[in-house]
Amino acid sequence: MAAARRIVIENCSIATVDANDTEYATGHVVIAGHRIESLGAGRAPEGLENVVRRIDASGHLVTPGLINTHHHFYQWITRGLATDHNLFDWLVALYPTWARIDEPMVHAAAQGSLAMMARGGVTTAMDHHYVYPKDSGDLSGAVIRAARETGVRFTLARGSMDRSEKDGGLPPDFAVETLEGALAATEQTVKEHHDASFEAMTQVAVAPCSPFSVSTELLREGAQLARRLGVRLHTHGSETVEEEKFCHELFGMGPTDYFESTGWLGEDVWMAHCVHMNDSDIAAFARTKTGVAHCPSSNARLAAGIARVPDMLAAGVPVGLGVDGTASNESGELHTELRNALLINRLGAHREAALNARQALRLGTYGGAQVLGRAAETGSLEPGKLADLVLWKLDTLAHASIADPVTALVLGAAAPVTASFVNGRQIVEHGRLLHVDEDAIARSTRDEAQRLARIAAQG
Repeated sequence: MAAARRIVIENCSIATVDANDTEYATGHVVIAGHRIESLGAGRAPEGLENVVRRIDASGHLVTPGLINTHHHFYQWITRGLATDHNLFDWLVALYPTWARIDEPMVHAAAQGSLAMMARGGVTTAMDHHYVYPKDSGDLSGAVIRAARETGVRFTLARGSMDRSEKDGGLPPDFAVETLEGALAATEQTVKEHHDASFEAMTQVAVAPCSPFSVSTELLREGAQLARRLGVRLHTHGSETVEEEKFCHELFGMGPTDYFESTGWLGEDVWMAHCVHMNDSDIAAFARTKTGVAHCPSSNARLAAGIARVPDMLAAGVPVGLGVDGTASNESGELHTELRNALLINRLGAHREAALNARQALRLGTYGGAQVLGRAAETGSLEPGKLADLVLWKLDTLAHASIADPVTALVLGAAAPVTASFVNGRQIVEHGRLLHVDEDAIARSTRDEAQRLARIAAQG
């Protein structure tokens, strides 16, 4: 790092979210190239060379960038629909529309989803894209292109579905792929786009959609494919009581046992939601180090229930936070999930002892890095880790009277992002994106949403 260009951030509060939850009331962070070179109390060391910028961050809290572990970007252009449905009714209502998406729609929706998250402190995002209508264009490429344009670190969970209505699934028959087609397309996506390096900006996971939209063969062969290629696995699991009933009726066992029977538990696996988990399920996840993407707002929007996050954490299950698709979480922001995770879990059995502010921040940062398999690279502020970090402004009317900055960030109003860095490159300044045009994205997402609505109305 000796010859690297340096950025020095000083006079800020710092929550490192390292193993000891180290915090500094007033401290500094030095970025050298793509990585964090040093941090600590007080001002930065004297005599640093190649300093290209100094930031006086008085009144700010610096944290690791937020990490989103579950999303469906394409849903940005179907927000505000089926607002009073449970999950299964919501899927039945929206699948006929989703099955008509194409490449321009997906690119615009990905831009909207990424822009909203990045403005709110997300530095690593993921997208579980599983709807690939025939002749719809390069949908995976459109999503990856949008992430590169925005400047965030990104994981594409290349999804798939092969169980349609005629086979007892939920998607329309014309919205699914064949088993062979899904596996071949997934392998091609990994080979074209996955970067296994330490500083990777784009990675790919194998991600059949859910037990009620994919065959047992696709789950089993998808797991084998992922492990042959050395990438992670992602799917939906134990989201609703209806899913549990479905698995018992179809497979003679609950979701967790079914997943284990198909090779879908392990430290290279993470699942979204995991709301309806009994003690045995949680023990199986803990034993195998299977990760969970907790999506509190979406779970509430679809009346799915309250996930047992405190019990998962106590058992040693890796847990991160997810926005989920914006057709079930219209805000599309991850920083609001810090607050909602804390509040909603306090409605559960553990009440006020369920989660505290620092545990909520850990879910949204280091927990997310664990779940995505990148905890050695990001998720906490430590020398040698990637320079993915956020400066939250906490000296305005909204937060100035809250003495503890982490409490202010988690329980207060959404804090303004003065600056956000990914790989040492700034992507947000004073709440505005630096590398894409937010107003142009707003126009294109509106236009594509209207175009999709017209096409869906025509049947």
